[in-house]
Amino acid sequence: MDDSQPRQIETARVLEVLARGEMSVEAAMPYSSNYTLLSTVAYEDVRLIGIYKPRRGERPLWDFPRGTLYRREVAAYLISEALGFDLVPPTVLRDGPYGVGMVQLFIENDDESHLFTMLKDGGYEDVIRRLCAFDALINNADRKGGHALKALDGRLWAIDHGICFHVEPKLRTVLWDFVGEPLPADVQRALCGLRDRLDANDSLAQTLADLLEKAEMRALRRRLNGLISDGCFPPPGPGPNVPWPPV
Repeated sequence: MDDSQPRQIETARVLEVLARGEMSVEAAMPYSSNYTLLSTVAYEDVRLIGIYKPRRGERPLWDFPRGTLYRREVAAYLISEALGFDLVPPTVLRDGPYGVGMVQLFIENDDESHLFTMLKDGGYEDVIRRLCAFDALINNADRKGGHALKALDGRLWAIDHGICFHVEPKLRTVLWDFVGEPLPADVQRALCGLRDRLDANDSLAQTLADLLEKAEMRALRRRLNGLISDGCFPPPGPGPNVPWPPV
């Protein structure tokens, strides 16, 4: 992060800067299968560092519609916020130097930490349970250990949600620790609140409908209703159930 990036800034302001600021691509992130570009975003008196993933840099996948991964990243952020989980860094859909894509706030993090180390260290059990429920809801096909960051302030952030929301069961995760356990009360309340919003067809539901296919929205509702009715963390479905590599 550049020294000029504010340490504390309200989410609404971050979203405004990411959506409206002038973007400059600084570097390509290593070990990424799709274009993942470290960028500066400057607007008025704020300069942020963001991760820019343009549609044109997406590698085609046999089981996901072409050119849709960036929209899934934005949908994941919106659902995390609607649930009140605050797991995903602020993320917007916008045009950029290489065309339309998503831009997400870059999180300074401890490079030596990931889900396995956070589980070992302890103190993250509650947030990791929320993450498990979130992944089950969005049908995350790629929850690697390294797709959870430990920020410099110790907070857990979840990233890389491009291959989520498939209509078929594709949950692949390194987090199967809580299978069969009851969902925490706060998670159940959050899921019920999200269902109420989707049933009311409010602005969130309409925005998600613009980001996802109709069949994917129906599948999202089915998973949501299933989690609420079952009241527990789901078991693995058709394999494979763990992504590779796991970190």
